Amino acid sequence: MKATMTAPVNAGAPRSLWSLRKGEGGVIAGFDDILADHYRVRLMEMGFHPGETVSCLQAPAFGSPKVFRVSNTIFSLDDEVASHIKLESHDT
Repeated sequence: MKATMTAPVNAGAPRSLWSLRKGEGGVIAGFDDILADHYRVRLMEMGFHPGETVSCLQAPAFGSPKVFRVSNTIFSLDDEVASHIKLESHDT
């Protein structure tokens, strides 16, 4: 079965990576100003660059880390990091 990426629910509103649900995807716009520089550098080393497509593969309940695919690699991020990664707005 082929996975499909869906548009975010509030298409015009800015969203964070953490707001994606399982099966949703988006394009990374950048990072917010609150995220420390050493986190930005490390995330970019892992492939979380502005313009990259990212998808949510798993979104467990109870605030557990979510699983994301970026650059054909899979990562698990918690809300303390993923909420600072901003996605591009999509007008659908």
